[in-house]
Amino acid sequence: MLNLTLGIPKLRSIAYGKGPMTTEQSDLKLLRIFLTIVEAGGFAAAQSDLNLSLSTISSYITTLEARLGFTLCKRGRSGFALTAEGQVAFEEAHRLFKSIGQYETKMRALRDKLSGTLTIGLTDNTITDPAARRIEQTIARFMDRAPDVTLNIVTYPPNDLLREVVTDNIQIGICSFPKTVLGLRYIPLYDEIHRFYCGSDHPLFGRLDAEIDIDEIRRYRLIGRKSWLGRDLKEFAVARPHATVSDMEAEARLILSGAFLGYLPEHYAQQFVDAGRMRAIQPDRLRVTVTFQASLDDSKQADPITKLFLDMLIRDFGVNPD
Repeated sequence: MLNLTLGIPKLRSIAYGKGPMTTEQSDLKLLRIFLTIVEAGGFAAAQSDLNLSLSTISSYITTLEARLGFTLCKRGRSGFALTAEGQVAFEEAHRLFKSIGQYETKMRALRDKLSGTLTIGLTDNTITDPAARRIEQTIARFMDRAPDVTLNIVTYPPNDLLREVVTDNIQIGICSFPKTVLGLRYIPLYDEIHRFYCGSDHPLFGRLDAEIDIDEIRRYRLIGRKSWLGRDLKEFAVARPHATVSDMEAEARLILSGAFLGYLPEHYAQQFVDAGRMRAIQPDRLRVTVTFQASLDDSKQADPITKLFLDMLIRDFGVNPD
């Protein structure tokens, strides 16, 4: 019989009034039922969660109270309420199960010890995007779960990142990919908004949006991104861009020069907008939404390290992997 007394000093000191109580496996079941009842707000409210009848739930709590040696809660027509002792029992039981969970996690880590190298590929200048911050959460959780794994983070433009995933130099790529490749799996994570910007030295900077139409914009130099495959020029119906870039910093520099117009992620451009160095033109119309995805080679069975990181990433972003 497994005896667990970790994390419940108050329960031990008050049980029976005769020294420490030994918490047995059956007590853990009763304590879990008790926690569910409290969190649900009463016996009747906990029925669907526990899938038990009211009489069975009441019997379990009566048994637990007998084990502990005091009354946990008041129930009846006046409603459900914890006694003072019941409140202590609830708080300590909550700590107990948290400790058990941490123990099980660490024991699994020892049993399923992971080692090796995991290479994750990212595109540039996403660190200012609030929607992308869950990537950092995933990294922290992954390293806690697999501390012996060497994590290798690389940054590439979208086209290069796609190539690295295809050639298996990167196990998981996170990017708004320019195209789909047969054999790769794509899992949508979050959306990024891009708007159309001009620099403070550009002739359009001081003009009202109402005075600027598409024909007016065509008179100026436009930036094209290699990874967008002409999407940034479609609205303006021009044959080719006046400059091409592969990353956001290069595009920002061209816009800030005052000689070019182009799209930037809204979160990335905000620092320049706040400094008065850049503005969005017709932000309601000239807006593009792109979806960031996690991509990996689906033709190969993912190794345990890759699978663990991907599972954590999917959970942190709350997405459907199918």
